[in-house]
Amino acid sequence: MYGAGLVLSLWGLLVWKVAPRHLPGVPPVWSRVCLRALRVCCGIRLRMINAELMPAGGAVIAAQHQSALDILIWLAILPRPAFVFKQELMKIPLFGALLLPAGMIAVDREGAAPALRKMVNECRAALADGRQVIIFPEGTRVAPGARGQLHPGIVALARATSAPVFPAATDSGLRWGARAFAKTPGPVHVKLFPPLAQGLRRDELFAGLAGVFYEKGVK
Repeated sequence: MYGAGLVLSLWGLLVWKVAPRHLPGVPPVWSRVCLRALRVCCGIRLRMINAELMPAGGAVIAAQHQSALDILIWLAILPRPAFVFKQELMKIPLFGALLLPAGMIAVDREGAAPALRKMVNECRAALADGRQVIIFPEGTRVAPGARGQLHPGIVALARATSAPVFPAATDSGLRWGARAFAKTPGPVHVKLFPPLAQGLRRDELFAGLAGVFYEKGVK
């Protein structure tokens, strides 16, 4: 992961300077290299459930977050991904400098309402461009079987756009735990659900996501 990240970050810097419109295609290449290495070296394989629901145009993916593996998965399987990420990641050498030019969307988790509005506006622009916005409503990785706190960013995003919001569950934490180096061989399941109804109240939206994340899951 780190070796491929270094090589492709250097390549990405060159692409950014020479042909910036091709830069969004670099992160998915990195993710596919990592997923292939996980399959060969660690015996971890991806199993996508309800792949026929995968949006081709502008849509929001509200994904459960258990592992760093989730980032690799969504980068690899979505046609034109745009991640909502914590701005601290921009401090990572080389890699961090490419996040914004590649069309990813930074959010200041301490920035209150102005930061939330900025995030929503940038997500709206990405959706209008036909990209798929990936947001982790839990805000951080949550261990399998545990319940996380859902954050209001997904509510603001759902209210501010007419894009469909697809919930997605996973069991990735069973294979690669948060802040863990060890990997456990076996399948990782990612299950996409039909989009939530539009115009839901905050409590209804949270209930819908919680039902997918903690009750229905990937079964």
